[in-house]
Amino acid sequence: MAFSGKVAVISGGGSGMGQAWARRLAAAGASVAVLDLNEVGLAETAELSGAISPFRLDITDADAVAETVEKIEAELGPIDRVANAAAIMPFGRLLEEDPGVTNRVMAVNYGGLVNLATAALPRMVARGRGDFISFSSMTGIVPGLLMGAYASSKAAVQFYSEILYHENRNTGIRFCCVCPPAVKTALWQQAEATVVPKLPAKGETLLPDDVIDEIERCLDKGRPFAYPGKQTRLGVIMRRLFPGLVWRVSHDAEGF
Repeated sequence: MAFSGKVAVISGGGSGMGQAWARRLAAAGASVAVLDLNEVGLAETAELSGAISPFRLDITDADAVAETVEKIEAELGPIDRVANAAAIMPFGRLLEEDPGVTNRVMAVNYGGLVNLATAALPRMVARGRGDFISFSSMTGIVPGLLMGAYASSKAAVQFYSEILYHENRNTGIRFCCVCPPAVKTALWQQAEATVVPKLPAKGETLLPDDVIDEIERCLDKGRPFAYPGKQTRLGVIMRRLFPGLVWRVSHDAEGF
């Protein structure tokens, strides 16, 4: 495992990817602070290891995020890794979606990243070490019908992460923005509770450990982006070279 630090912070640690990574890091000897609004999920994650500390937090509240980061460093020590796994994923046609839902997706998926970055990264930069991981998505590269709010938020995550990397690439911080396809977690189940676009449903579905392994390789190699899964890498190429074809496939899959 690439991580050799002592303290890790994971947003969205009450389920799915965040929970899986908290378990792995704690088993490897790290102290892990997990952030989430889901108290039940936080308790379940904390029960996995005595090295996991739960912090109930609304990631969209910048002041609360800053206070929590300060509390974590006071209780556990300097933060060595931040993983932004908090996300929500309702799907549907943009004009049929409640604008409050659309804006909430951006506030959580993108705004939460911004809040945690500005609270934790300056401390890490000052120490000259640490890992900072952003969770984007294949949908942030290859947008599709019925995924407008989620895809937009993940595209924003990609641009923010890319600029963040270039502004801080000589500071000793390792950056990785991961862009996975569908992952078998509770987040995908959340999407299924609204409407499931046919195109991503037909693609490959990875396990959380597959994505985590690719992130560790990304950090080790000093690459700012990770594209887990064969279809993700193909999607990147198709989007760049044949954008019209990508949209044609999406329309054919959804039937409108």
